[in-house]
Amino acid sequence: MDRGIEHAGAWGIALIVIVIASWLLYRYLAPKTWREWASAGLVQAFIIALYAEMYGFPLTIYLLVRFFGLDRGYIDANLWSTLLGIGQTGMMISMIVGYVLLFGGLGIFLQGWRELYRARQEDQLATEGLYSFVRHPQYTGLFIALFGEGVVHWPTVFSVGLFPIIVVAYTLLARKEEQKVIEQFGESYLAYMQQVPMFIPLKGKWRQFVEQSKISSNEAQ
Repeated sequence: MDRGIEHAGAWGIALIVIVIASWLLYRYLAPKTWREWASAGLVQAFIIALYAEMYGFPLTIYLLVRFFGLDRGYIDANLWSTLLGIGQTGMMISMIVGYVLLFGGLGIFLQGWRELYRARQEDQLATEGLYSFVRHPQYTGLFIALFGEGVVHWPTVFSVGLFPIIVVAYTLLARKEEQKVIEQFGESYLAYMQQVPMFIPLKGKWRQFVEQSKISSNEAQ
């Protein structure tokens, strides 16, 4: 019997997850300028599109399997496992990898926020901890988390399409923020910029970067 493409229909769960994720987003990004609000708005659109499909109706799968002629009697896996024809096994693999990236990215994001908040409270330049590896660890963590959840674990047309736009938006925002820091700290920050990359740790530094996020989180607790 052809059951067609079914959906979870758990719209209540979708709403709860969207509200919680959006609260965390605005709580820690704390947008102030219109650029910050615009960038945060892109992330919120990403969140809404992602979880509406994950817990509601799988619109992306529905459209793509029809477009590519990949109709199946019952589709109960994510986009990658559906298109590659590897079913539940593929979905489980992408889910595990996606969640590792999601929670790892969130950990980096939160720790970067803590270190920046501490430095601002002391009116100092943040250059230690995660900031000794990248200049914007909170954005690095955000990118990793979004990639893990919206591209690896549960990709949708909207989440995959919005991800590079979010990266560009936060790159522009980071450059704008750095202009203000240069005005405040001058040569000290310019020298720091020459030594430390913006988002991606130098080759061979990723393991130390992740380990530092764990050490800092344990110290904060």
